[in-house]
Amino acid sequence: MAALDGFHKQTAPSDWLEGLVKAYVGDSIASDFYREVAARLDSDTRELVLAVLDDTGHAGFAVEKVRAAIDADPRVGGRLALWARRLMGEALSQSQRVVADRDALSTMLVGGVADGFDLAEVGRMFSRITEAHTKRMAALGLAA
Repeated sequence: MAALDGFHKQTAPSDWLEGLVKAYVGDSIASDFYREVAARLDSDTRELVLAVLDDTGHAGFAVEKVRAAIDADPRVGGRLALWARRLMGEALSQSQRVVADRDALSTMLVGGVADGFDLAEVGRMFSRITEAHTKRMAALGLAA
């Protein structure tokens, strides 16, 4: 709860478009993290988690509205791109804190090694989440 509260405290949107981007980005990053967890679960549990995470079409709504706003005023794109980067940074910060604070979770996510867990694998996991975020930003029209 502390990580979620911290994320929301640090990322209060200033308008509807920022709120829409936050919902899209935040939900997507959380889903990416849960997919990383699901990859390490038994097959029945993994299938359940992945079924719950299936897109229900709401992402399309966000993409449509953000792209329309950028088409109407291209300056909006720069502002929202910065906002999305801020959201990603805060989400990564909070996620890293959760992984670091919970040895059992970090070991499950990246596998055990003699000295605890593989820090390089933690980095690769967050790189995969960042790559997925970059693709979503391109879909929104917010690619750098």
